[in-house]
Amino acid sequence: MAKPLIQIDDEVREMTDEKFNAYKALQTANAEAQAEADAKITARLSALAKLAALGLTEAEIAAL
Repeated sequence: MAKPLIQIDDEVREMTDEKFNAYKALQTANAEAQAEADAKITARLSALAKLAALGLTEAEIAAL
């Protein structure tokens, strides 16, 4: 993979190895955080659907 270009003032150049490694680590951390957030949302929606399937009304679910 080619290193991304960065612009500092008027100079455009490739990232240094250090900055590129930090960039990749940040991208990985962001992907993991997004996957965790998506999993929480999916779990919540699943729980709400199960409660509704048991016959609880929206008001009863909201009271929980």
